Amino acid sequence: IDKDGVPKFMSVNYLELDKIYRISKFRSSAGHDFSDAFEHCRSMKHYFAPKATTDCASLKIVSPANGTIAKVETEWAGIKLEIVSDDYPAFRFMIFHINTAMPFNVGDKVTAGQQLGTHIGIQTMSDISIWVNDPTKQGRMVSYFDAITDEVFAQYQSRGINSREDMIITKALRDANPLTCSNGTFTSADPLESWVNLN
Repeated sequence: IDKDGVPKFMSVNYLELDKIYRISKFRSSAGHDFSDAFEHCRSMKHYFAPKATTDCASLKIVSPANGTIAKVETEWAGIKLEIVSDDYPAFRFMIFHINTAMPFNVGDKVTAGQQLGTHIGIQTMSDISIWVNDPTKQGRMVSYFDAITDEVFAQYQSRGINSREDMIITKALRDANPLTCSNGTFTSADPLESWVNLN
């Protein structure tokens, strides 16, 4: 990915964007430490915060790409699905806190746009992460906004997001403004903005 970049293989937005009012940036201090083997003490996923008028438990969650279920995990709130991309099997994505529409099993196929379920409810926000296999370590994370097609990103542009880079804190900027963590919890104030509000 350093040489060729991240393939834009996610052809469908994974949730109903019209019901969302802000999104956390990649490498932000939103939520908790969620980092890979290459970086630490930063949130390398995106949280999608619903509008106050949104019934969180009815927020539809769909698969953003064709893939195969690799893991089904019961969380403290809902189900986490890990899906391996069919077109780019080195990439796998995780969608958290789903009230699944049906029982999913490892090996099940899903298609882009297929409803996986709904968000679990008001207990927490919906979030998504993307991992890339790495031959020497345990995997590397990239931003959802690196992997969505231009057509999907156009939905965000219509809500006031000018560029994909607006949704990502670079590694260099995060390293220059480090956070401190204790047992996965951020323990320092963040000088950088964690959230992007949508129009």
